[in-house]
Amino acid sequence: MPAFARFSMRIVTLMFAIGMLAACASIPNYEPPRVSVVGIESAKGEGMELRFNVKLRIQNPNTVEINYQGMMVDLIVDGRRLATGLSNQAGKVPSYGETVYTLPVSISAIDAAMQFVDYMQKPQQSAIPYEIKGKLESGMFGSVRFSDKGSLKLPQ
Repeated sequence: MPAFARFSMRIVTLMFAIGMLAACASIPNYEPPRVSVVGIESAKGEGMELRFNVKLRIQNPNTVEINYQGMMVDLIVDGRRLATGLSNQAGKVPSYGETVYTLPVSISAIDAAMQFVDYMQKPQQSAIPYEIKGKLESGMFGSVRFSDKGSLKLPQ
């Protein structure tokens, strides 16, 4: 390769690298979406499993729309993983906007029974702590992890 061609290739590569750095610097400060639980509804189960639809509110505090390809969650009740959920339902959250995402989750009858036995062995509680941990596959920004904590109040 002639010296001029090598020099030209280096100039083009350098210009490309500078352009990429400038493009990255122009991306505004990105904040991960905020995800919170807004409802849990029972759904029809199959065999020895229980099913629920967990409604999650996804808020986007950014100036760019978030396109997502799916979500996964683990529901932890009283320190023990009780349910899991996956969905490949795609959607989008507008910039400075929000959407409600309904995610099906499953609980095996064995896990539910073990959770019940643990609950019966503890002193009477007025509420049971829960946590939902998961990730939102948001395409351009990759996977975004989230969690939400609360407590389920029990009837007296």
